[in-house]
Amino acid sequence: MTPFLLALCITHAPIPEQNPNVVLIYGDDVGYADVGAYGSRLIPTPNIDRLAAEGLRFTDGHCSASTCTPSRFSLLTGIHGFRHGIRVLPPNAPLTIKPHMFTLPELFQDAGYATGIVGKWHLGIGDGQTPVDWNGKVAPGPLEVGFGYSFLLPSTNDRVPCVYVENHGVVNLDPKDPLYVGKKPKDFAGTVYPNGKKNPETMTYYGTTHGHDNSVINGIGRIGAQWGGKAALWNDETMADEFVKQADAFLERQSNDKPFFLFFSSQDIHVPRAPHPRYRGKSQLSYRGDAMVQLDAAVGSILASLNKHGLAENTIVIFTSDNGPVYDDGYQDGTTVRTSTKEVDRGHDASGPYRGGKYQIYEGGTRVPLILHWPGKVEPGTSAAMINQIDFLASFAALLKIDLLASQGIDSRNSLPALLGQDKLGTKILIEESWGQALLDGNWKYIPPRGKNGKVQLYDLNEDPGEQVNVAAAHPERVTRMAALLKRLEKDPGGVRQHQ
Repeated sequence: MTPFLLALCITHAPIPEQNPNVVLIYGDDVGYADVGAYGSRLIPTPNIDRLAAEGLRFTDGHCSASTCTPSRFSLLTGIHGFRHGIRVLPPNAPLTIKPHMFTLPELFQDAGYATGIVGKWHLGIGDGQTPVDWNGKVAPGPLEVGFGYSFLLPSTNDRVPCVYVENHGVVNLDPKDPLYVGKKPKDFAGTVYPNGKKNPETMTYYGTTHGHDNSVINGIGRIGAQWGGKAALWNDETMADEFVKQADAFLERQSNDKPFFLFFSSQDIHVPRAPHPRYRGKSQLSYRGDAMVQLDAAVGSILASLNKHGLAENTIVIFTSDNGPVYDDGYQDGTTVRTSTKEVDRGHDASGPYRGGKYQIYEGGTRVPLILHWPGKVEPGTSAAMINQIDFLASFAALLKIDLLASQGIDSRNSLPALLGQDKLGTKILIEESWGQALLDGNWKYIPPRGKNGKVQLYDLNEDPGEQVNVAAAHPERVTRMAALLKRLEKDPGGVRQHQ
């Protein structure tokens, strides 16, 4: 072949399309109706609303559990948390994702992606055999389960240690003031923080209840004891800014030559809510509403960073939440106002038309905002397809054309057509977790009895989305069938996949 013909062939050869970048923005305790696009009228969320207007907004999107640790575990592993006894973790808990578990970031790494996490972790750190060395290599953690970079709030913002961890080390730690979590070390001579139980007057930011009264840091009582590490302490009011800064730095390091996956795991709007002063009073609510305004601003900053670094065109952006809403949750920040029927914040019902919220088995606990934006690929609109975050693993495996082994993501199903707006129904069967499990089968919701005097509950969500009328007595055969199916799925890892 002559050089001219060779050049002609090269010139006209099809250029393979690069896999899309993925940015997953995970709100914390954000309820279905905390976003304007989902009905909020007292909290302005223009950036998330714009994402919804230009993307696909799901009205039947779910996290897997009504509390954060099992939801995050399921999101990253494609496995229901109850199979491994996953519950909300204490400050010194070991890593819950075991080495043999395949994860969402590992999937992306296998496809050639750069992977990073910025924000809240709360999935444990350490091997559980020896205490975590907060003054040395802080591991195992995100880097051992598929992330190439991490900048963490290691537990959650109401728990110690109140420091950032970048990759394997505590940021700005002074070796002369070593950091310890839990029992006070013998002969300790470093910084000692007030104990909120003994000295409640030291909780100057606002008061607290039920357990948030151990180490008092930045005037806020926390769960657990921290010793030392004063130079490394975070500033609660600048935490959102710090996470945005680190996300922007991660995006700046990327290029159009290699795709990336960024898990932006915000601390907002989890307690203790301490929005930056520039956001105070920006909602018509209290700290909780203002923290949601701050989260919306963070979403806007990430979208701006994608544009600034020339990465927006081929990037999937997903916004969702780890569980439904909660109000005061242990801090007296002026949020809670009770009505005769349910808990709201000055007329704002964060669960919208749904019953319950965080910690509860009702729809408000797991039905959350879910928006997918992929310019030029996914048509803007609204979808009623049932989607579960646990299915992200299998869905992205399908997008990346990677076959999962039978042992990988055993509860994850391929919902890619629904995520892309091509399937209007989504999955039919869905397990919801709280302090026990419930089953969704289409529009029917079955909740097993709990406790000595517990009753079987059955709701027709088409007719009764607020789960107010228990129709179990009128549908005994359906109750029997759904009870048997739930028991079988609980005992049968992999059985969920049979019910696409």
